[in-house]
Amino acid sequence: MRMRTSVTVAVGVLALTALAVPAAQANGHYGDTAITKVTVNGGKNVVVGTSLVKKFTVSVTAKDNSGIKGMEIDLVGPSFGSFSADSTRCSGNTCTASFAIDPKVDLPYSNDIAGTWYVDAWVDAKDGDFVWAEKSGTFKFQRAASQTVNAAPEPVKKGKAITVTGKLARANWDDFKYHGYTNQPVKLQFLKKGSKTYTTVKTLKTNSTGTLKTTVTASVDGYWRYSFAGTASTPAVNSTGDFVDVQ
Repeated sequence: MRMRTSVTVAVGVLALTALAVPAAQANGHYGDTAITKVTVNGGKNVVVGTSLVKKFTVSVTAKDNSGIKGMEIDLVGPSFGSFSADSTRCSGNTCTASFAIDPKVDLPYSNDIAGTWYVDAWVDAKDGDFVWAEKSGTFKFQRAASQTVNAAPEPVKKGKAITVTGKLARANWDDFKYHGYTNQPVKLQFLKKGSKTYTTVKTLKTNSTGTLKTTVTASVDGYWRYSFAGTASTPAVNSTGDFVDVQ
């Protein structure tokens, strides 16, 4: 992955959706400079697969009586994971850093860095004041996931058994393939034909290959799906619904 480097600040006009910054995060401080808001990826977790480049931005807003001169914005995570910005633009008191993560270039053999990440920011004010804040913002850096389902037989007679199989898998940055996510709780859910809301029928765990298999009794027409709630390292994912005609 790319090593942390200093960032050149350019002037530009940017749109921003901001989140509140945790209090008392300053690790270095001089004068009245303070970070007030941080947004990572528009408030969403950063999810990376096995091939596509993931582009996202991190915006930091600060305050100082003299105004903000520039910022350096870096990202740090588990197992010494770190990324520096490709570019940073500032407008007023807000600077936005752009990142582009190529899994095959930046993430080889680095599954351990998935999880909770933090924003480190150095802010320079126009009058020489500054603030350096580790963990000024937080987000999840996650391995992309997939979930499948198959309900059979189709059609089925009312009162007979339906077997619902599926597999939960996630991106592996060792070989850039998707591997089964083992020993994870997954909900089997049903959507009755004509309804708009899935209901949970049962919860089961994936086996040693990420596979799921269970049986239910056919009663009415509807859609079956598997729903995974996600973990710190892996996002939530639902399979598409598989319709079963009950006759």
